[in-house]
Amino acid sequence: MQYPEPIAKLIESYMKLPGIGMKSATRMAFYTIDMDESDVTSFAKSLISAKRDLHYCSICGNITESDPCIICADKTRDRSKLIVVEQPRDVMSLEKMREYQGLYHVLHGVLSPIEGKGPDDLNITSLVKRLQNDEGIKEIILATNATPEGEATAMYISRLLKPAGIKTTRLAHGLSVGSDIEYADEMTLFKALEGRTEI
Repeated sequence: MQYPEPIAKLIESYMKLPGIGMKSATRMAFYTIDMDESDVTSFAKSLISAKRDLHYCSICGNITESDPCIICADKTRDRSKLIVVEQPRDVMSLEKMREYQGLYHVLHGVLSPIEGKGPDDLNITSLVKRLQNDEGIKEIILATNATPEGEATAMYISRLLKPAGIKTTRLAHGLSVGSDIEYADEMTLFKALEGRTEI
């Protein structure tokens, strides 16, 4: 049976989301149709607002409404430490534990020759510029995921920063290999941060 065009388009739209196949997209489409019109309108407005009103911080690359973001603008944060993460959602995960009070830098991905992602495709140039502008950073904490691509990215950045003479550490492997920072609990993240090692 062929779905009416509006449903088919809605299913197609949901299938563009990561991890959503035909079955889940169909279930979500029919759930959306059963929602109150006001809820659907509010949902649509939220999607449009997120796309229009959010952008990347010009300093760290985190997702934000204002530029610079609230973390970069906060003068009370420890400006001697800088955690380098893959995605903005990793910043949110680390902030949840409320133990780290330093700064962040978001790469927006990892090195992946298979996907054609090289150093120029990541937010690495602005990281180097931050260090050249001497913001008082004494330690770079590499917090890429414990995947082959995450490890390769961490090694690339550590070699790139070595001539600058800045202490470069890596999160301890309290995080299980192959896992993502966003799914780790606060205690695991705290232990991983606490047990970081220099590379």
